[in-house]
Parts: sequence; structure tokens; C-alpha cells
Amino acid sequence: MSSACLAAGPLGAIEPIERQGDPKLLLGLAAYSFVKKMKWVKGKPNQEAQEGASWDLFDFIDYCADHGCAGAELTSYFFPPEVDDDYLLKIKRHAYLRGVAISGTAIGNVFTHPEGEERRKQIEYTKMWIRHAAVMGAPHIRIFAGKAAKGVSQEEGEKNFLECYEECLELAGEKGVFLGLENHGGIVAEADALVRIIKAVDSPWAGINLDSGNFSTADPYGDLAKIAPYAVNVQMKMSLKRKDAKEREAMDVPRLLKILQAANYQGWFIVEYEEEEDAEIAVPRILKEVAPLLK
Repeated sequence: MSSACLAAGPLGAIEPIERQGDPKLLLGLAAYSFVKKMKWVKGKPNQEAQEGASWDLFDFIDYCADHGCAGAELTSYFFPPEVDDDYLLKIKRHAYLRGVAISGTAIGNVFTHPEGEERRKQIEYTKMWIRHAAVMGAPHIRIFAGKAAKGVSQEEGEKNFLECYEECLELAGEKGVFLGLENHGGIVAEADALVRIIKAVDSPWAGINLDSGNFSTADPYGDLAKIAPYAVNVQMKMSLKRKDAKEREAMDVPRLLKILQAANYQGWFIVEYEEEEDAEIAVPRILKEVAPLLK
């Protein structure tokens, strides 16, 4: 998408994304779906991986290719401890030769810190992954906001976030990488706060990473409809949990698709499996069920 797709309001704020043509959803899979199989987790050996059965990201790309996924989201957690351009280019080459697009990556940043060492650490970490994404040809990074520290107001938390976000968006724009802010609790636990934050940003490389299972509100689907017009990437979970509910309920996939179609969303629809059933059993079934719905 070009910067022209993000219409600017009178103050340069981001408005709903205007896309020509019809809705279009491309099926992808998030590596986080197989967190228990991955060899590395956040730079350390995965203690939960079965001995002799651990995957690297090349294995995950092969899995996507073998199961009809057009895209693979390569979560940053699963890269080896020392990531360099040589490794990233090998990943890029392998995905291309398997006919799989690298839809993006994801990082575990926190942008609610006030000025200081920890904030600088989080910003530099994010910039590092913007550069990594550019080398791989990954067009999107899903980022988090984080919780406001104890005693810090929502307003101050949003201010801190925006300062970090806007600095990182400068580099993201230079590298051609979207930074999709995910509805992932903390200061963006409510849809109105998330939209307010995104509308305050003046960058064509900002947007929302819509996660279907992350709103624990009274009306999760209504809240998803509020953020869908700003979505630059979509993650589909298999369940959600309403406010005050004791248990999670199954995701209404057709309803979710109607929300995205109403917003004329065009882009990746990434399955991110986090349920109790073994992913090796559940994920192939889910992909077969979802794929026909996207056509």
C-alpha cells in the first residue's frame, strides 16, 4: 500500500484507510502457533520443545508451504540468539523458493516508559527489528503498547507511547515497514483508546494490528468493528473472552469476516493458534476450514 491509502485529516491525523476494489484476505500462519516446537524462544533454548522435534524458522516456512499458507509471520522470539543479515537473507531466499511470503514479524516491546534508559532500550530494540524486517522483505511488524506504570495515568501512558512510536515510525517509513499497534491490553485494552492513539499519529506507516481474540470487553465484536478501518494486519485467534465471563467462547469466524469485509480490508489474515489442543492436530484442520471462507 502506498502512503496515499492513508487519508490525512486537517491536523495530519490518520483517518480510516481507503482502499479501492473489493475486500481481499490472504491466508497466513503465525509462528507463535507452534511456540512449543520452536528451537529458540527469546534467544534461549526452548525448554518446552520436545527433544529431537524442535523447529527453526526454515522448518516453519516449510510447514506453511506444505499446508497451503500464502504467508508466514516469523515471530522475533524464534530467531536464533545472534541474528545477522546473512541469516535473514537465507530466510528470505528459503521463503521465496517455497512460494511463501514473509507477511511480517512481531516483537515484545513496551512503549509506555517515561524518558530514560529503559525507554531508549525499547526504542533501539524496535529499530533493530525494523532493519531486520527490511532485510527479510517483511512489510509489517506488530508491536505492543504495554501497561502504564503504577501511578501513571492513561493520558501520560498514551503520551509516552506516542513519543516512542513516532520516533520508530521515522525509521519504519525509511525502510518501508508498517508498525501495526496491536489491541493487546494495557493502555490499548479499550477500542476507543486504541483508535484515539492511532488517529493522533501522522505517519502513513502506522496502523492497527487487529487481533480478534484480545478484547476482553462487553462487546468484543463491536470493538473489532471500531478498529477494523485502521487495520494493516489481522491476527485470528480461535476464541475470545467477554468482560466478566468465566470462560472463553469460540470465535465466530463468519462474523469476524463480515466485520473485515465491511471495512474493505485487504491484506493478511494470519491464523495464530493458542488453544489447548495440540497445534499439530488443530492447525491443519483450522487452515482447511478457514481457507474456503476467504475466497
